[in-house]
Amino acid sequence: MSRFITGGTVVTAEGTLDADVVIEGEKIAAVLARDSALARDAASIDGDYDTIDATGMYVIPGGIDAHTHMEMPFGGTFSADTFSTGTVAAAWGGTTTIIDFAVQAKGTSLLSTLDKWHSKADGNCAIDYGFHMIVSDVNEQSLKEMEACIGAGVTSFKMFMAYPGVFYATDGEILLAMQQASRTGATIMMHAENGIAIDQLVAQAIAAGRTEPVHHGLTRPPELEGEATGRAITLAKVADCPLYIVHLSAAHALTAVAAARDAGQNVFAETCPQYLYLTLQDLARPGFEGAKFVASPPLRTPDHAAALWRGLRTNDLSVVSTDHCPFCFKEQKELGRGDFSKIPNGIPGVEHRMDLLHQGVVAGEITLERWVETCSTTPARMFGLYPRKGVIAPGADADIVIYDPSAKQTLGVETAHMNVDYSAYEGMEITGKVAVTLSRGRVVVADGEFRGSAGHGRFLARDLNQYLV
Repeated sequence: MSRFITGGTVVTAEGTLDADVVIEGEKIAAVLARDSALARDAASIDGDYDTIDATGMYVIPGGIDAHTHMEMPFGGTFSADTFSTGTVAAAWGGTTTIIDFAVQAKGTSLLSTLDKWHSKADGNCAIDYGFHMIVSDVNEQSLKEMEACIGAGVTSFKMFMAYPGVFYATDGEILLAMQQASRTGATIMMHAENGIAIDQLVAQAIAAGRTEPVHHGLTRPPELEGEATGRAITLAKVADCPLYIVHLSAAHALTAVAAARDAGQNVFAETCPQYLYLTLQDLARPGFEGAKFVASPPLRTPDHAAALWRGLRTNDLSVVSTDHCPFCFKEQKELGRGDFSKIPNGIPGVEHRMDLLHQGVVAGEITLERWVETCSTTPARMFGLYPRKGVIAPGADADIVIYDPSAKQTLGVETAHMNVDYSAYEGMEITGKVAVTLSRGRVVVADGEFRGSAGHGRFLARDLNQYLV
């Protein structure tokens, strides 16, 4: 199928251009400035081309959500979106690639874990996908298998300073994994919270009868995120290892990241829409409503959000991902009634990331170019997918979103497509909406309809981080 996208404004990380885009099969064939002779010739192409009118709209590279958790085991249950439902929801929101996490269980191998996650995703995804590997059992075998994972296209490994007894790794274990990553060029991703201290605060709160959802946030203070982030940065410096801090929520952690970057260390960080728009007050909603907003790290006070927006402008925060990990309010979040520590941690968001960050453009927090950069181009480069993904240029995959910047919408569970029974952004009015989503040249969302299919998405074997110095 050949397609011709005409009339739109192409937005890239470098700037904007009034241009038309020619697609041949699954690839972008040409980007033609509209006043050029080639564009005028293309405008008269015959009926063999399917023409898409993007007049008055942005034409942007498809979003890359580098942090999702489909079908993830947690707290005795599983996140509610399957690879099928979750990738369909992503496509509705203008995301054309996800990178999910294969979760190593204690006592199992990394390679068998990867096989298990392939069996979950293969043939079920509506958009393209890749994997990071969660390393929860550091031993001689798993350290050796890290290199084999890189050969299989998994070039980033997540570790946890939180969740003792589940995913938690000691500083010594983290150092060993970082040393192995240094030898191979892989990137270590870190959930940086001081889990040992947090567990003490949680136990004290429950013993004192403070069991409401808001205490999830109060027992995970920003100082303990900042401390763990600084410690992870120090360990990475000792190991000479690239470090990527996931879901950074606190100004304390951002200060540590900024200092490391200013010193020339290979340290990167992402934040998530929930930390830009939601606050500790949402965790404190009356009754058990606050459970809808339980995630780790927790929501913070508004001053942290202001710092995060600044971090996005200064590039101390490089990427915006979702940490999409949906649990239904009924039956799943309710497992923690009477004990906040048993509430499954996670907030749904894969469908709304592009819209919420565009709202940052509307509000003057970031530029159009920075919107595309943090949501698409930088994650492509960070995780070894560029220039196949994250750019509108000849030879790239035709992952393209046609975005209506003037459309109005109200977010809510009734209009969303994620497999969860609530919206964290219920009633939020925003400006901007996806009109068309193309995945490798195929129209998967248009005219308010999903036109894709499970199995269209392909596994992406990734190269190494392209930002290393």
